[in-house]
Amino acid sequence: MISVEEALERILSRIGVLGDEQVPLGRALHRVLAEPAVANLDLPPWPNSSMDGYALRSADTRAASASAPARLAGAGRVAAGQVAARSLVPGEAFRIFTGGPLPEGADSVIPQEDVTVEGDRLLIPRAMAVGDYVRPRGEDVRAGDHVLEPGRFLGAAEVGILAALGRSQVRVVRRPRVGILSTGDEIVDLGGRLGPGQIPNSNTYSLMAQVREAEADPVSLGVAPDRQADIEGRFQWGLGCDLLISSAGVSVGEHDFVKSALGQLGAEQHLWLVNMRPGKPIAFATIPSAGNHALPVFALPGNPVSAMVTFELFVRPALRRLGGHSRLLRPVIQARAEAPIANPGRRRGYLRVTLNTDGAGGYGARLTGEQSSGILRSMVAADGLAVVPGDTTIAPGDPVPVILLRDVH
Repeated sequence: MISVEEALERILSRIGVLGDEQVPLGRALHRVLAEPAVANLDLPPWPNSSMDGYALRSADTRAASASAPARLAGAGRVAAGQVAARSLVPGEAFRIFTGGPLPEGADSVIPQEDVTVEGDRLLIPRAMAVGDYVRPRGEDVRAGDHVLEPGRFLGAAEVGILAALGRSQVRVVRRPRVGILSTGDEIVDLGGRLGPGQIPNSNTYSLMAQVREAEADPVSLGVAPDRQADIEGRFQWGLGCDLLISSAGVSVGEHDFVKSALGQLGAEQHLWLVNMRPGKPIAFATIPSAGNHALPVFALPGNPVSAMVTFELFVRPALRRLGGHSRLLRPVIQARAEAPIANPGRRRGYLRVTLNTDGAGGYGARLTGEQSSGILRSMVAADGLAVVPGDTTIAPGDPVPVILLRDVH
């Protein structure tokens, strides 16, 4: 058996970033930018008002006070999307609304609630400074600025600034297409009729969900019975994908045909058996394909929890690398055990725990219950995976590293 760290190193050394594609900006959310975004204009493109009020010359208010306000003549209106019909001259002010371009000659804005209107005169009760309530040209972005660099994950703010720069299309890294195969005579896909000794197919659906969480696109390859030819045929269906995942059939039993099926496809196996629980039997292989790239294949254990945990530790980082993400691994926090966290046996444990705030700004961790690899509810309740060395019990109050599976508040 090899360590989790060595297994991950072997995997990632054989994974590269996919090519890019152009997509409409409306479909760019949660994608990875594949080109620099360089501003071709200033933002904002002209000085504009940050308030509803009056645009004026600050020099006209130099001596203004509450007892002796400056008196200015109203000269017109400027709304957002409009420009002033003429320049401002000394002794007057333009009515202006938020976002309205500042008239030429004006250098400040006074909020409307601070102004008293007497007929055609505006009473300004205080001196204004140059730039008051004005958003200057280029305050946010200057033309020529590198606003976003390749590799940037596009969230809502990034999409917003690309739109502000007028980018209707953007080049992003392709999302990996992931073929998912479940194997086993006992597995029946959803909607099928269960026979004696058979169970519904859960692995395909949990793995498809994990693939989506990793920002990739799953493709179901269905269920293959425990026959090498059937498994090989299903893998053949998925050769156009960017990565393949199978579950079950990867151990050393008489009905475990996944590795031999991969061998028939010319796959080179890079690891098998990792020093961890759950999930010791896991194979990673590559199938030669056209060009310089090989198709990565993960053969995961069949027990539902083992499949999900090995996905988190090995498949997710590989998918993130394929998709161009800079952050490959889940965050790890230090928690304190609220009750004993026992890991019997020699293999390192990745044990399902719930997390609670401990009142001191940290987290307390507690096992979700029975840790059998067949108990899917242990994953339903889990906020993270406690990493515990073999033959070790974490005593209450002692620290334990936890891989976060979801946000904890």
